[in-house]
Amino acid sequence: MLKTDFESQKNRYRVFGNMALVVPKELDELEKPFSLHSPKPFEIRFQVPDLRVPIRDFLRTREVGEFLSGALAGAMTKAVLAPLETIRTRMVVGVGSKNITGSFIEIIEQQGWQGLWAGNGINMLRIIPTQAIELGTFECVKRTMTSAQEKWKQIEGPKFQIGHVNVNFSLSWVSPVAVAGAAAGIVSTLACHPLEVLKDRLTVSPDIYPSLSIAISKIYKDGGVGAFYAGLSPTLVGMLPYSTCYYFMYEKLKKSYCQSKKKKSLNRPEMLVVGALAGFTASTISFPLEVARKRLMVGALQGKCPPNMVAALAEVIRDEGLMGLYRGWGASCLKVMPASGITWMFYEAWKDILLVEKRIL
Repeated sequence: MLKTDFESQKNRYRVFGNMALVVPKELDELEKPFSLHSPKPFEIRFQVPDLRVPIRDFLRTREVGEFLSGALAGAMTKAVLAPLETIRTRMVVGVGSKNITGSFIEIIEQQGWQGLWAGNGINMLRIIPTQAIELGTFECVKRTMTSAQEKWKQIEGPKFQIGHVNVNFSLSWVSPVAVAGAAAGIVSTLACHPLEVLKDRLTVSPDIYPSLSIAISKIYKDGGVGAFYAGLSPTLVGMLPYSTCYYFMYEKLKKSYCQSKKKKSLNRPEMLVVGALAGFTASTISFPLEVARKRLMVGALQGKCPPNMVAALAEVIRDEGLMGLYRGWGASCLKVMPASGITWMFYEAWKDILLVEKRIL
């Protein structure tokens, strides 16, 4: 018996000098050479989740469709109308000739045909995120405001009592389209203002800022990050009335026209005309603020930058009279009207292609 036990344990002895130790069976098993046929002590498996379906569903959402539609519409419109944008910017800030034909000839003589597309690279980089954010924000805020109004109508809104007077707070007087238009302008401006600064510098002073990389480096060197937000306050002041009026007029004109013709939606040519009229109205109302904004943004280049928008407006009136507030208005309308019409036409067309669900008017 003792011999048998000794034989069964002898392979588990380990000799260290004059001592012999018994190794536990579990440790002894670990010291055995690994073979392909021996069982693995443990195994960890990682399973990567399949993200194809969630990503596909996300890309098919209404918000993403509207975001992409705005980006594509803006890019296509800007590529066609870049020469008019160049002429308009030069006239607004007072560079060169004071009429459209003279500005066109000057650009051709000084920079060649490619001068008409000066700054168009940054223009495309600017317009894609700007239009995507602007139109996406407009649609989202409009739906949210409309839904909030409907809910408040059902619950009749909050009521307050001051003495013997009952006060009902209601959202019925607020226009969802006007609020959405204002929000769209503010959000897109805050997000994309540095690109607007770069575009203006490349357009107005191509000799000082011959390329995008040089413009970025020089602006940062001269004023740091804050230089890319130069003129932000007047830009917001000018953008607010324009954006509010622009979207409000488009929706109002579209709704009125559809009701008069007893139809549910506009066709493509009708979108072109309605969008152009909306852009014309908004541009006419807010153009003096646009003139002041441009003067403030590029005033530093000419060594005379007004301290604020009111001072800029006063300077224009003093130097050029009241008509100076609308200097470049013709070129602006020539650019804004087709741009607005084409943008809405392309935007609605891309929405019909990209959105899974049909557009709800």
